[in-house]
Amino acid sequence: MESLTHRASIGAVYSLALCSIVDGMIIPMNNEVVVEILEPNEWQRLRLIRLQALTESGSAFGGTLEGESAEDEKAWRSKFEKNDFLIASVGGVDAAMMYIEVLDGDFGATCWVGGCWSSPDFRGKGLLRSMFNFIDQQNKDWKVQGLGVWTDNYSAIAAYEKLGFVKMGEDTESTRKPGMFYQRMIRNSSTG
Repeated sequence: MESLTHRASIGAVYSLALCSIVDGMIIPMNNEVVVEILEPNEWQRLRLIRLQALTESGSAFGGTLEGESAEDEKAWRSKFEKNDFLIASVGGVDAAMMYIEVLDGDFGATCWVGGCWSSPDFRGKGLLRSMFNFIDQQNKDWKVQGLGVWTDNYSAIAAYEKLGFVKMGEDTESTRKPGMFYQRMIRNSSTG
């Protein structure tokens, strides 16, 4: 029995050696980014990462932690009726998200991208670029993406510009958060 316990602890140490610890979190060292479209039966994954986003960066979104944390399973599943949700994972850890809604939008947009967020532990690792590369490879009507970003969110604006987004139109006041303004940005991946 002692050798089995010893082997188990060696395995645990070996497994831990394949990870790094960032801010108290054990992060697998496999840095491969995996982007996937969630299915409605994965609503709990969506809920978890969305509530993390609202906890960490609530002011960046139109929704609120209080409102969305009170939503039940039926409400979370209903979000899939008009949106596709992308999750980017690193080493099996869900680290970034966004949603895509197909529509006929301003400035020729064929879809609207929203809810973009990445965990602070994974920022600067190319997750946003990986998600947009994934979008570009899909056989969906996602070739001209539009999004809105708060006018004072300079780091997000810079990140979107690096991905090829350009500002379109005038700043627009938010209906969800009166007194705050967002700018619309467009990216045409069919010309790239």
